[in-house]
Order: sequence, then C-alpha cells, then structure tokens
Amino acid sequence: MTIQLPFDNSYARLPDRFHARVTPTSVGTPRLIRVNAELARHLGLDPEWLAGPGGVEVLAGRLVPNEADPVAMAYAGHQFGQFVPQLGDGRAILLGEIIDKDGTRRDLQLKGSGRTPFSRGGDGRAALGPILREYIVSEAMAALGIPTTRSLAAVATGEQVVRERMLPGAVLARVATSHVRIGTFQYFAARGDVEGLRTLADYVIHRHYPEVAGAKRPYLELLDRVVTRQAELVAKWLLVGFIHGVMNTDNVSIVGETIDYGPCAFMDAYDPATVFSSIDRQGRYAYGRQPGIAEWNLTRLAETLLPLIAEQQEEAVVQAQAVLAAFAPRFETAFHGGLARKLGLSSLVAEDVALAGDLLKAMAENRADFTLTFRRLCDAAEGPEGDAAVRALFDDPAAYERWAVRWRQRLQAEPRDAGARRDAMRAVNPAFIPRNHRTEAVIDAAVERDDFSAFDELMAVLARPYEDQPEYARYANPPEPHEQVSQTFCGT
Repeated sequence: MTIQLPFDNSYARLPDRFHARVTPTSVGTPRLIRVNAELARHLGLDPEWLAGPGGVEVLAGRLVPNEADPVAMAYAGHQFGQFVPQLGDGRAILLGEIIDKDGTRRDLQLKGSGRTPFSRGGDGRAALGPILREYIVSEAMAALGIPTTRSLAAVATGEQVVRERMLPGAVLARVATSHVRIGTFQYFAARGDVEGLRTLADYVIHRHYPEVAGAKRPYLELLDRVVTRQAELVAKWLLVGFIHGVMNTDNVSIVGETIDYGPCAFMDAYDPATVFSSIDRQGRYAYGRQPGIAEWNLTRLAETLLPLIAEQQEEAVVQAQAVLAAFAPRFETAFHGGLARKLGLSSLVAEDVALAGDLLKAMAENRADFTLTFRRLCDAAEGPEGDAAVRALFDDPAAYERWAVRWRQRLQAEPRDAGARRDAMRAVNPAFIPRNHRTEAVIDAAVERDDFSAFDELMAVLARPYEDQPEYARYANPPEPHEQVSQTFCGT
C-alpha cells in the first residue's frame, strides 16, 4: 500500500550522530482508540482517513509513509540529578515533520512503537494506561492554554506488554513543536563534540528562534530565550496545580513546551510538598520545587553552551550567569501576575504578593482544594454571598474569612465592576482539571474491561475547562477519601 503524508524532515537531514534510523516494529491487530480530529485538521490531515484502515496502519507503525524518514533521536540527561551520557528515544520514533496551517513545523512521533538502538534492554513498547494518561493530560493542558506536546491519536496494538503483569499495549501519535531537549545538548557536550553542539544550536535557532540568528551573540541569546520560556511555562504549571513528576533534563523541551507526561498529576488539596511520582522518593520534583529545578536544569543547558558563547571559558561563564540570573525574576513576574489575575486583580501592586501568599498559606494549613478554591472565588468576587462555598473548603472556615476581609478591601481599588471581574476570573480559574482519581478510573475501565466510554466522556469535559458544564459537575469534585490517588507511575 502506498501512503503519502506531507512530511519535510529537517532533523533527519542532520548528521548521523544526531539520531539512529529505525523502522517502527509492526504490531498484531491495531485498533483505533481515538483520533484528535481538530488537531489533525490543523496539521492539514484528514481525520476521517486517519481513523480508517490506512490511517490506523500508519498510526500503529505498521506502515511507514513514503515521505517519512523515521529516526530515534540521540540525547543524554540528568535523571534525578545523576548524569547519564546516553539515553535517547528508547520507545519513540520520529516519523517526520509536518508544516501546519499556521506555517509551524511540527514533529510527528510514535510513542511505544518498538525497540531502537537507545532502548537499553527495554522492549520499546508502551502499555495502554500510560498512553491514555498522556493523551488525557496533554490535551487537558492544551485546553487550559499551557504550552504542551499534543496527542494526535491513540491506537491499541492488539498485543500484550510485560510490566509488573501482562497489560494491553498501545501507541501514541504525539505532535510537538520540537523534540529537542536540554539533554540533546548534553549528549554532544559529554562527548566534547563542539561541532555537533554548534550544528544543533544553529538548527534550533533556525527552526525555533530565528529572531536571534543575526544577533552579535546568538548562542547567548538562545539561552536567554529558553530561560524565558521555561520561567513562563513553570509558572503556568503552578497556577493550575500541575506536577510534572520527572523534570529530568532529558524531559525539558528546548522550546518551552510541556513534554514527556509520565507520573504527572494535578494537586487536589494545596500543599507545596505534594509528590505523586512513585519514583520520586526524595521529593526532588515536588510541586513547590519545580521552579528551582527548572533553574537547575537551565544551568545544565548553559554549561553545554559555554564553548559557543565565548572563546575564554571564564568570560562565557560570566555571560551565562547573567542570563541565568534572569530566571527567578521572570518566573516571579509570571507567577505573581498569574496569581493576581486568579484573584481578580487587573494590576499588581507590592501588597498583592503577600495577599496571594497568605491565601496559599491558609489553603495549605486547611487542606483546601486548589482548583475549587480559586474557581469558587470567582463567585465570591461578586459579593459576600459567594463566601459560603469557599469557606466550606477550609478545615477552619475562619481562616478564609480573615483573608477575605483584606481581599475585598483590595478589590475596592479595582476599576472593573463585579460582573466583569467575575468573568475575567472564570477565564483563568478552571472548573475542570484531569483529577487523578478520574484519570485512574478511566484507565482502569479501559485496561480491565476494554471500556473507553469514560475516556471519551472525560475528554469531552476537559476540552472546555473554563465552562461550568452543569451536566458534568461531578467531574469538578475532589476525590472522596476512598478515591484519593497517592501515587502515579512511569510507563516504562
């Protein structure tokens, strides 16, 4: 069968040491779980064709389109602080690149498509549960307005994979602005391959940051752009209660997209020390530690770029440190500005940082649900009659009442009327997030009973996170004690 897709594969044209050419491993009897029709159309693809026999063959890796040039990308990375000089795509294959309707070049990758030279003894496969988790959370993040990789399709392979037990296998067709990571730069730096570093940096600048190409110090400017995007991205994570779970340098996209959804999760009750990942035993990637880890990761990127920034290492270090020093203020500006908007403030004054911080402190001390507290504040911003619903979330309702007195005093200085303020707050405070207990229930139904109805319904709800959707109000509720999920797991 001849299959043609509009690929134009710039990364595959880089030197051989950047990747390994590999063909996806054929699977038994692929079956479509879901096609993201809206995303497909944006990529210039026909969703009906993708959902048909030929499309499913491609999405499962059984057929490679004529214009594809599949590769597994090479990279290294710090994993929980320990450097591993060679990682690479061990269960993912980049089929090629497509220019979308906005003119943006997008990678199309198959995750769970078989062994590669970087599999390190693994089977290169993916179980159904982690594929569904990534599909759910990545599309939820997109609907929330947070930069992220996207899920084009999920396909059941009709085969079993061996983990702690036999599980149904699946493949995720993932779309990203880029799959280049901080770990990609580390791969060449670890080998002392300055030519490879320069080639990679020039590629990233040409493809993703063309505005710095003509700069006097383009590689320093590249670092500066990545610092800004990471600061803004992590601030957005914190503003919706998201915990990535595995912020290793090989899981940090060079373009500031959320990538590699493994044991990721959203907080229910607010606690900066929250950790869900079963493999994060020391809490390295806890919710509140994510900004500091992002800065640490960016420092690792800066180290790789030193030979390109200046001929003398001492000079390069000084210049890189000046750029890295901008991370904290840029993060704080993005985070505090976001908190102000969540509280209905159209401008940020010095006292607002303390006001927001005191609310978070009271929420932590009183086990208040993060998402519901801010969503219910939208109604409370219209008047005190909305306070009861917020008070009910606090173990000690008086803690909220004391804070609300100060909040209302601050709102009096705002130029907007109450209705406009409420609408603005509802646009940044979601009613619906992919709560862990809901996601686990969806995965359980699919894995244990081959039932995807709950998955389809959850995806419909999460597509409109800022709308009330009364018919699905139960999806906004935090878990009952017996529903709480304390751990999430990596898919390998």
